[in-house]
Amino acid sequence: MTRHPTTHKTRVLPVAMAAVAIACGTVQPAVAAAIERIAVSEIKPLLMRAAEQGVAYGVLGGTGAAYVQRRFDTTSPIEIDVRRLRALPQAGCGRLEVTTRQHAVLVAGQRQNQELVYQLSYCADGRFPEER
Repeated sequence: MTRHPTTHKTRVLPVAMAAVAIACGTVQPAVAAAIERIAVSEIKPLLMRAAEQGVAYGVLGGTGAAYVQRRFDTTSPIEIDVRRLRALPQAGCGRLEVTTRQHAVLVAGQRQNQELVYQLSYCADGRFPEER
């Protein structure tokens, strides 16, 4: 895994994107270049799909995405890629890696591409695995 040095400035957008993605609601189909992406207003459907099928690709829409786009003065989509790193002992559960990215966001007066990569454990039925 490649590590990139982070500063407070580079963490603000991804953290906001993750919080908005988790806090929001419905799912609708959409298509992006080369990868078929599901339009979502929350991250949960992508986590469920990746836990079951191994990967899921989405683009965040709805009020959460609109807020982040206004906040960072950009119209570029917020892409979310989720992949299962490994299965967990509980059936239908896996350790997932989530990558969120948005291009040309305005941070400290400069346009930058932002990316956040994090991991979590999740199950295909929409719950977090039980701790043992």
